[in-house]
Amino acid sequence: MSRIGKKPVPVPANVTVTLDGNTVNVKGPKGELQRTIHPDMKLSMENGEVVVARPSDEQNHKALHGLSRTLVANMVEGVSTGFSKTLELVGVGYKAEVRPYGLQLALGFSHPIEYKSPKGIKLSAPQPTQVVVQGANKEVVGQVAAEIRGLRPPEPYKGKGVKYQGEQVRRKAGKAGGK
Repeated sequence: MSRIGKKPVPVPANVTVTLDGNTVNVKGPKGELQRTIHPDMKLSMENGEVVVARPSDEQNHKALHGLSRTLVANMVEGVSTGFSKTLELVGVGYKAEVRPYGLQLALGFSHPIEYKSPKGIKLSAPQPTQVVVQGANKEVVGQVAAEIRGLRPPEPYKGKGVKYQGEQVRRKAGKAGGK
């Protein structure tokens, strides 16, 4: 039995979950999410909790069991508390500014980079060298953070670039220098 899959997903009081076959609608204070779960998985509501059941003990059903439960749990957590990722800009002159369309980034190129945020994502820059990505959908928050990091990934010699908060950049020695 999947240890993750067999745990029911608790639904907070301020969140409503609607099951329509294999489609899950979750509505809460941070927004509304909808997702279709694999047709083999069975979803049901039991005493205010979402329960995911699998039809057999086949390997692919075991894998889908834990995945489906985690996807539903992430939806419930997203609409109740939300998700966020923090990025740090390391380098001289590297900065981010919030614009109505998203972000304007200065990352050492000859031109500023304009990043347009997708629907449901809030981008903020509490400091010029820090970007916070917030939203209800965990996948989209992670994807947006990865796209912003991909504009200028941290390089190993000086550590300059866009990195996740707390990310360790492996540094290289560089040239040996004069003798």
